[in-house]
Amino acid sequence: MQRFRVGMTGLAVVLVLIGLASILFSSANRDEPVSAVGAPNSAVVANMTDGASNSAATVKGRDEPLAELGVTPSTSSTATPESAESPRP
Repeated sequence: MQRFRVGMTGLAVVLVLIGLASILFSSANRDEPVSAVGAPNSAVVANMTDGASNSAATVKGRDEPLAELGVTPSTSSTATPESAESPRP
């Protein structure tokens, strides 16, 4: 009988702790975020674009993120074989 009482008491304590944690986290989610004076507005910053996002250079750079960071060499050649040839006399 004592094991049963200890088990039920432990279970009740765990349920009370989970309830308290739930109350604390739900009250923290209802608070408005604190913003410092002069800090950027997160809604405005999230919707900003640089205007060049549709260019072919940025799309090409996204194919090779490591080459863009300079970690690995780029697989695309900058000079075409026709322009690399010497001019014919």
